[in-house]
Amino acid sequence: MSEHTPISLNDAQFSQEVLHGQGLAVVDFWAPWCGPCLQMAPALVAFAEANQGKVRVFKLDVDDNPKTAERYEIRSIPTLIFFRDGEPVYASRGAMTQAKLQEQLDRLVAG
Repeated sequence: MSEHTPISLNDAQFSQEVLHGQGLAVVDFWAPWCGPCLQMAPALVAFAEANQGKVRVFKLDVDDNPKTAERYEIRSIPTLIFFRDGEPVYASRGAMTQAKLQEQLDRLVAG
């Protein structure tokens, strides 16, 4: 898997990759049975490819990784959380288009 496509994370990797990571990261909290999650997947891949070097994009399956999902009070999926230097700075519940992902990233980069 290349570094510009969404990287699958588990509970054990989350702290190192996201909380101790520098810069911007976005985590897609999802599940394989979730229709809106699957519909959003191509947009997330395109977003990751278009923003290589600007943001790290991760996916975390909430069924397989309940500790992290519970920590961030994930009650509906998909939920996307943007992190800056390990701190959550924006959360969105529901599927996002590539344009909406880009819009939010641009806001965070500018601010």
